Parts: sequence; C-alpha cells; structure tokens
Amino acid sequence: MNSKGRIEHEKGLCKNGSKLLSDEQKECHKELCLDLLKCIENEPDLLNLIITCDETWVFMYDPKTKQQSMQWKSTSSPRPKKACMSHSKFKAMLIVFFDIQGIVMAEWVRSGQTVNQQYYIEVLTKLREDVRRKRLELWRNGWILHQDVPAHITLFVKQLLANKNITVLEHPHYSPDLTPCDSYLFPKIQVVLKGTHFVSVEDVEAKTAENFNSLTEHDLRNCFEHWQHCIQLCVNSEGNYFEGDHSWFPEFVK
Repeated sequence: MNSKGRIEHEKGLCKNGSKLLSDEQKECHKELCLDLLKCIENEPDLLNLIITCDETWVFMYDPKTKQQSMQWKSTSSPRPKKACMSHSKFKAMLIVFFDIQGIVMAEWVRSGQTVNQQYYIEVLTKLREDVRRKRLELWRNGWILHQDVPAHITLFVKQLLANKNITVLEHPHYSPDLTPCDSYLFPKIQVVLKGTHFVSVEDVEAKTAENFNSLTEHDLRNCFEHWQHCIQLCVNSEGNYFEGDHSWFPEFVK
C-alpha cells in the first residue's frame, strides 16, 4: 500500500473518497433500500411524489477530465503538450431540488454564507413556496422530501418539516451512490462547465440555468429509474458501495 493509500485507510476512506462502512452501517443501508423498494412496489406512483436535493461546489474554472481532453493523432505525430491546470480558487455552493418533472428550486449560496441550520430552514421555506407555485398538485396532495444535506439532521430542521407536514424519505448516511444528484444531475452540470473560464459567478449561474432548462421530463424519468436501479444494486451488494453504472446515461461516457 502506498502512502496515499495508507492515509486514506487511516482516515477510514475508500479509494473513491467515500467513508469505509461498518457492518452495522452496511446493514442499515440494505434495510433502508429494501424498505424503499417495497414502498415503490406497493405504491407505483411513489417516485412521482419525491423531491430530491443535494449540494455541490461549482468552480469558475474546472479543468477538463483526461477523457474530455483526449485528442486523435497518428502514431508518428508528436505527443501534444498540455499545461497542468487546477481548479480556480473561487467556488460557489449550489443546492438543487428537483423531481421527476424538472428543477423545482436552485439556491446559490453566496460567498461567506455558512450552510447552517438557520440558513437551511430559510432554504426550505423558499422551497415550500416554490412547490406551491410550480407543483400545485403535489402541494395539495402531499410530497416527499429526499435530502442528503448535513444540516437536515438538526432538531430544528426536523421540527420544521414535521410542523409543515412534509414527509421525509430517510437517506442512509455516507451513501453518495444513492442520490440522484450525485449519480445524474451534478455530473451532467460538471460535464458542461468543465474547461470553461467564466468571468463572473453570474456567468456560471446563467450557464447552469441553461443546462437545467435543457433537461426533459424523459431525462429526469430515466434519472429516477436509475436511482431505483442503484437502490437495488445496494441491496445486491449487501449494503456496501458498488461501482457506478453509467450505462443509463451514455452521454457521460462518450
């Protein structure tokens, strides 16, 4: 094991940066996934009621991946020289809520703002208003919040959700492989933004909004079907992490 591998092991991390799971956590992942699959089986329209959310960092410059920067060349042509590029120092946090129909709300966290429980309560208050305006049927008949945001575990946030009669879908800790944002939405954003130097955060927001507007209901329905597929993979792997399956989204592996 090299020095990097030893450090990751000592910190309790997998090769992909995820936290190593204990047997108890694996069993919890499996049980939660089994329960969700059973609910989907008993209520076929369940996925239509879910609004899922997560957060990600967006950079004003994010270098292209090795695969994106590949170039065709003949065997006799010289190897192209590439400068080593790194992320820009400026970054902004994006919190996204979306359902099977499209983006419900995108919240850009301003510089210097800490995403604590008070701020997240304000975000959820805005979300309720957006659900009322954009998803009136869900507002009237009830919707389910699926979240993978650290602040959601605080008591005051839980009280707000209970007081407003918002059903929360329990999400297993340390499981980015089980969030539609991480498996679909964020990679789709990052593919578009990588390699572009943005002049301002407003340019980043505009390009991200353009990408959101290009999403079709077919895209998002596939996303939620893929999420159900990942839930089944978690059960099959006995609650452990599993290798990502991007065959549902071929645009990510071109």
